[in-house]
Amino acid sequence: MEVNGELVNERQDYKDMGLSPAILRAVEQKGYVTATPIQVGAIPPFMAWKDVIAKAPTGTGKTFAFGIPMVEHTDPAGEAVTSLVLAPTRELALQIQDELRDLCAFKEGVRTVCLYGGAPIEKQIQTLKKNPQIVVATPGRLMDHMKRRTVRLDKVETVVLDEADRMLDMGFIRDVTRILDAIPHRRNLGMFSATISREVLDISWVYQRDPVEITVQPVAENKPDIQQYRIQVDRGEKVELTAKLLDAGGYERAIAFCNTKNMTDRLASLLRMAGVQADAIHGDIQQRVREKVLTQFREGKLRVLVATDVAARGLDIDDVDVVFNYDVPDENEYYVHRIGRTGRAKRHGVAYTLVSTVTEALKMDEIQRGTRNTVLPLKYENGVLLEVEDNP
Repeated sequence: MEVNGELVNERQDYKDMGLSPAILRAVEQKGYVTATPIQVGAIPPFMAWKDVIAKAPTGTGKTFAFGIPMVEHTDPAGEAVTSLVLAPTRELALQIQDELRDLCAFKEGVRTVCLYGGAPIEKQIQTLKKNPQIVVATPGRLMDHMKRRTVRLDKVETVVLDEADRMLDMGFIRDVTRILDAIPHRRNLGMFSATISREVLDISWVYQRDPVEITVQPVAENKPDIQQYRIQVDRGEKVELTAKLLDAGGYERAIAFCNTKNMTDRLASLLRMAGVQADAIHGDIQQRVREKVLTQFREGKLRVLVATDVAARGLDIDDVDVVFNYDVPDENEYYVHRIGRTGRAKRHGVAYTLVSTVTEALKMDEIQRGTRNTVLPLKYENGVLLEVEDNP
């Protein structure tokens, strides 16, 4: 790990980080002893109210990296919002709130609220009337509350942009800047991202002051353990192959990625016809339905979650056994984020990419070159998986 360009020690136990007994009890209750590299790098400067810009792979513990200092700084007796986390998707916002609540388990009086679109705003207004100190929100819904004057940000001290690259890619840059401009007494700003895009740097240059720069490389200890395969298969046999791989591997929890909303619905339906418990999430599905599907998936009542890239961004589900790229992704970054849904929390993961056309094969060649990942080639013929001698 690098902090401001210098290599630093990545290993440290939570008990040696000067944290309060309440936080240490909460971390212990989660079963954690040693902090992840991003936590080792980010917690001290956050505790010292410094700005932070951090680049780290998905699944490396970023929420605790900013959540621990955020909860430590929160006055349980306070009645104003003092901390704000912005997230690109409803699912990620809800997961951040869940983790922050875990951290508050032994700090009675610290209250959180999650504000996101697709849910009744009146219920959120009632929760805001209980004077939460920590707000987690998607930019669009927070703007709605600001226009209604149902949330006040004039006492906010800490702001975090989580998955900053995706949030700005999704077109939230104007909302983000308006929100930041509406916080007059901000003491520090944290930006956490899997990639540092030009838009992320632009926000940093305007709104951060001498930020501590943290980079955690996806190598060695923190690199996910994911066995990757590409399988040449006829388009009409993709569903059959997916079902066979699920059974052959004994996978209980899988995510299958498609490039379009229409294809996610079709694949979920085809898998159900093949006797596989599956359902889809994408942007056109009502939020209450999406939350129900995700709950079923987390509880093990659903074997396959079929999703688009945007819908699955930020999903924090640690025990996904396997990922299927039913459609080859359009960009290298999408591939990295997709396969990063498995092999989390130091578990072994498996990722299969199904390749049917020359165009898909060329895309996959580019992904392998761009990501420098080792992907083993296979071929599905006459109902049998065969090894391919030369890796394309």
